[in-house]
Amino acid sequence: MNKKQREGLRLENRKEVFSWIKAIGIAVILAFLIRTYIFAPIVVDGESMMPTLQDHERIVLTKFGTNIDSIDRFDIVVFHATVDKDYIKRVIGLPGDHIEYKDDTLYINGKAYEEPYLDEYKEQMAGGMPLTESFKLEDITGGMTVPDNQLFLMGDNRQNSLDSREIGTISVDEIVGKANLVYWPIKEIKIVN
Repeated sequence: MNKKQREGLRLENRKEVFSWIKAIGIAVILAFLIRTYIFAPIVVDGESMMPTLQDHERIVLTKFGTNIDSIDRFDIVVFHATVDKDYIKRVIGLPGDHIEYKDDTLYINGKAYEEPYLDEYKEQMAGGMPLTESFKLEDITGGMTVPDNQLFLMGDNRQNSLDSREIGTISVDEIVGKANLVYWPIKEIKIVN
């Protein structure tokens, strides 16, 4: 191989190495952007969303669409509870809603709502004990309705959940994203609702 051929081969190798570095750099940037702004994996920590979500299940969180217009009643959301801790809960009350539980039934603005995601736990309750103790929003927050830009959130495991009943309404600005899919363990893959 002469000097010109060796130089051409070196130049070709450099182009290939640069091409690989560029491809890896683009992949890292895309992964960062997707994880930061679009989707993120989250590990469920605790039993407050049982039976819907189990402790240590891994879920996909959608980070876009977390403004007040895109959050619906009964969505499952993750929010910043403290500087170091995020919680996962279900949206029960939207801004302007009056929330009341009476005889284990949810009433929003005076209308009774079914909560099929609680059926499994309600069947397990012994002696007709209620899963959700009776309360009115005004007894908890002092206000008759959920304030603007706030949400009333509760865990599905009503007897073992630190939620809006104790910590009050949550600002939409604290919402990290909406839970969409359980992807681990594989035998438990399901759409979250």
